[in-house]
Amino acid sequence: MTTPRNGKDLELSASDNNEAQVKRLEEDAHIAILQHLCRICGVSFKMDQQNRSYPVHGPVDNETQDVLRRKEKKATSWPELISKVFKIDVRGDLDSKHPTRFCHNCWSIMHQKFSNSCSEVYFPRNNAVEWKPHSSTCDICNSSKNWGKRKGTIHQNAIIKKRKISGEHGKKNKNGNISSLWKKNKTLDQIKNQCKHIHLDPNLLVVDYPSHFIKSVTCQVCEHILSDPVQTSCKHLFCRTCLLKYFKIMGCYCPSCRHTCFPTDLITPVKSFLSILNSLILKCTVTGCDEEILLGKYSQHISKHKEIKGKDAYAHINKGGRPRQHLLSLTRRAQKHRLRELKMQVKAFSDKEEGGDVKSVCLTLFLLALRARNEHRQADELEAIMEGRGAGLQPAVCLAIRVNTFLSCSQYHKMYRTVKAITGRQIFQPLHALRNAEKALLPGYHPFEWKPPLKNVSTSTDVGIIDGLSGLNRSVDEYPVDAISKRFRYDAALVSALKDLEENILEGLKSKDLEEYLSGPFIVVIKESCDGMGDVSEKHGCGPAVPEKAVRFSFTIMNISVTNSKNGSVRIFEEAKPNSELCCKPVCLMLADESDHETLTAILGPLIAERESMKYSELLLEIGGIRRSFKFIFRGTGYDEKLVREVEGLEASGSVYICTLCDATRLEASQNLVFHSITRSHSENLQRYETWRANPYHESVDELRDRVKGVSAKPFIETLPSIDALHCDIGNAAEFYRIFQLEIGEVYKNSKATIEERKKWQATLDKHLRKRMNLKPIMRMNGNFARKLMSKETVEAICELIHSEERKIALTELMDLYLKMKPVWRSSCPAKECPELLCQYSYHSQRFAELLSTKFKYRYEGKITNYFHKTLAHVPEIIERDGSIGAWASEGNESGNKLFRRFRKMNARQSKTYEMEDVLKHHWLYTSKYLQKFMNAHATLKNQGFTVDLEPFQEHQEGIDCPVDSLELMEF
Repeated sequence: MTTPRNGKDLELSASDNNEAQVKRLEEDAHIAILQHLCRICGVSFKMDQQNRSYPVHGPVDNETQDVLRRKEKKATSWPELISKVFKIDVRGDLDSKHPTRFCHNCWSIMHQKFSNSCSEVYFPRNNAVEWKPHSSTCDICNSSKNWGKRKGTIHQNAIIKKRKISGEHGKKNKNGNISSLWKKNKTLDQIKNQCKHIHLDPNLLVVDYPSHFIKSVTCQVCEHILSDPVQTSCKHLFCRTCLLKYFKIMGCYCPSCRHTCFPTDLITPVKSFLSILNSLILKCTVTGCDEEILLGKYSQHISKHKEIKGKDAYAHINKGGRPRQHLLSLTRRAQKHRLRELKMQVKAFSDKEEGGDVKSVCLTLFLLALRARNEHRQADELEAIMEGRGAGLQPAVCLAIRVNTFLSCSQYHKMYRTVKAITGRQIFQPLHALRNAEKALLPGYHPFEWKPPLKNVSTSTDVGIIDGLSGLNRSVDEYPVDAISKRFRYDAALVSALKDLEENILEGLKSKDLEEYLSGPFIVVIKESCDGMGDVSEKHGCGPAVPEKAVRFSFTIMNISVTNSKNGSVRIFEEAKPNSELCCKPVCLMLADESDHETLTAILGPLIAERESMKYSELLLEIGGIRRSFKFIFRGTGYDEKLVREVEGLEASGSVYICTLCDATRLEASQNLVFHSITRSHSENLQRYETWRANPYHESVDELRDRVKGVSAKPFIETLPSIDALHCDIGNAAEFYRIFQLEIGEVYKNSKATIEERKKWQATLDKHLRKRMNLKPIMRMNGNFARKLMSKETVEAICELIHSEERKIALTELMDLYLKMKPVWRSSCPAKECPELLCQYSYHSQRFAELLSTKFKYRYEGKITNYFHKTLAHVPEIIERDGSIGAWASEGNESGNKLFRRFRKMNARQSKTYEMEDVLKHHWLYTSKYLQKFMNAHATLKNQGFTVDLEPFQEHQEGIDCPVDSLELMEF
């Protein structure tokens, strides 16, 4: 059979016609039966009463797309889903060998799979159908080498029956065997005729290329040079428009090999082929133009002709179809493309006349255009911007507003666009301006130097956020660290904090009548804090929440002093609110458990090594334009008792060695409540650990433990023996909470109460506190509950439940003594804030101890709590040494826990690694003194009646609900 390309003058002999007709009927019957079977399980669609089926190829349906979107799956087509769920690759299927649809049962299995159900229960993967020939004589089936086994073969009787039907249909059409071929040829001719005015003919090629090369760069449908080429899954190339037209008429098959192909399967050819294609040399189709142009530049060349008579589809002009879009409605890329010639002319003029200042030339042109149209208001604003008098907010103000209101980048950008659209002015700065502003506030921006250089620390200063585990040498035998940690280098963080205080340092020098050019040395006292944040896992999505614990290490610059030859040591800066989260700067964040000693050591070890190096070196840093020297004193006081015992190698809080400041046991502390002194130190703990490890005197375990006083692990962080005021307050309040329960139950009469009775006392106490004091029951004592519980009003309410007048008087006196002692360790400077109570502290503590050992002997006979011991025995000595206890507490670090959760929710990316980076960066910016000067910008707008409501952006609403026009009056 010979068939011309145009489908005319078909010549077919009688014998060939019969053989072709038989093969055609065989193929039609085979395909017709396959279309009634499921590609995946082989079941007939007739088993389903509703006769539901879905195509194997092409995009998924709307319902499945909704399920995938909710589960955040990237798959968008049926072949991807079938491959993932059933492990069947249908991309290479042919309709003559495989069914092209699958049943509703398999569709349901996919939905169960992506709804956290297991598809293997209903359809095991090893039961997938493998198709095999239905007949050994079928040429269609046996022609494929990849034909495998199939369960449930197609019966020969059904094929014979289908063949009879097809034969009867063939009799109606004498040329039934060539109808599809004739239709295909006719379609190709139609497409070729339609696009001959759009696409370029291969005869325009200047070089006489080989025929096979010409075929590789021409479309197999229209036989023109490829225009916007696409590649099918079977690696054939076509023009995009030609192939889509062919699909619409003939069906989703490759015109070259009849391989099943859908519009969703089309991809762009590789760049190397496109570069070859665009490098082809063509003749210009315009009459009278003899230029030879590269295919890639043909559109630019043809657009230069005033009268286009050739292939005008390649010219960027309006041809009466879609109206030409306005310049401002185009994308940035399209705008650049359209204005390319003008841009080149402006650049040439600016290079020649204005020294290359393209920006000034463009702004001046714009200014003249505004003046010519009498738009003087916008012209005045533009002139102010050109002269450096911008009408909008400074980038630092915008950054302060964004950080203080916990706006994410997208939320801020939405506010920026909305305000700009409503007011017509750029009041808020774009995101890139904010990023440039925050670079100078983050560690790693300012240069500095150490003398002598720090041991085992790089001399490079441009170090930003680093991996907290980067210094850990991993090996197979070592402890596996499954934690995520991000941190700043300690010295770079200190430099950034000092630069943030630059104005405060200069103001302090001026206020103390000191020369501003003093080079130092400046003594900087640092309070270090470290604490676990507990469970920080996000409670969203389905399924059980995985517990996730976090730890933060931070520091606070407490004071800065300078040594002067005349006045000695002069303090030029002192933190006014040392327990505020606004001055507690984060250095290291980690997703780890504070009880995991190995992980804590691995992450904080390099940080502590940097701190130890900085103790014996001087920092050289430029402050106020003068190079000055700084020395650092590190005081680790912001640790609760649990972490102090962890990092100092002591036994846990249940140990008989009750105190982290002295060597007293619980029995000794209960017998001698008041008279103790601080004896423990970091160096002594190290020596005791060596004794514990080596046992030089060959003692027994009990004797050795008594010698080392509870030191059983190696200390790795030096802490200052002190009391954490916050946890002291909480611990004592928890003990008073127990005393209240015992007084309600009258344990002083009968100490043998059952557990049920004790729970009843607690329930009675909780109910009464809720009724009288509005204190709701809690699982663990927190700071707010402790502050409300420890008051005279609470004791008066509790006394209503106590019958004995003697017990009421004792309990009231105990609380009164406690309330007189509490301000001494809670105030930042007790010598100034409560000097009388400070002088009376020893008397109050002895009377408090007397009450515990007499009236409340039933609870404190031979035992006492850790914080009661520290409160009664060590407070005066610490205040005499440091001047304060409350100022050195960990309250600032504890207050930062809610910031961690908020920044993690509002500002962080979803990846765990990047999440820690974003939280660390935003938390650092939140503590910036420089930004805190602008933190009240939003409040100032509200106070003056110029409001910008940021809540719609935080809640992802569409509009902005505020009179932003009034922002024009604000001046920053």
